[in-house]
Amino acid sequence: MESLVVFFCLAITLHNIEEAIWLPQWSQHGSKFQKAVTPNEFHFAVFVITALAYLSAFFFIFLPQSNFAKWFFVGFLGAMIINAIFPHLLATIVMKKYAPGLVTALLLNIPINSLIIQRMFETHLIGWTELLFSTISVGLSLLVLIPFLFKLGGLISPGSKT
Repeated sequence: MESLVVFFCLAITLHNIEEAIWLPQWSQHGSKFQKAVTPNEFHFAVFVITALAYLSAFFFIFLPQSNFAKWFFVGFLGAMIINAIFPHLLATIVMKKYAPGLVTALLLNIPINSLIIQRMFETHLIGWTELLFSTISVGLSLLVLIPFLFKLGGLISPGSKT
């Protein structure tokens, strides 16, 4: 399982790098899916989210007896699968314009995270209730946290709109 967790970290890192490179500029074109953000705002937020993902993986590996650690990690897995569909895939379809992060979400996050979840089901580490509850809890927490991180990133490192 540890090697799969490393792949989760790699996948989310590559996904967030893809977003960090292209999403701030993409967001400037007016979208229902993403308010305009500066590179500084977005880079700060994506750094914190990536760090939280790594923290969830660390807790899962080094505190295997902890239900919180398991639920935190499983929640990240599920939230990143949902994130691949909404907003990335949906935004690309609706806007008829590539939404940054779609390729890594579809080619890395969904397959790797799904494989980890499948293995967790096979080894009876989780059930459907845990998966759904964790995904919803972490997903909603991230949705609430992201605008705050954008604001904080703008305050810490103010930059002009690109």
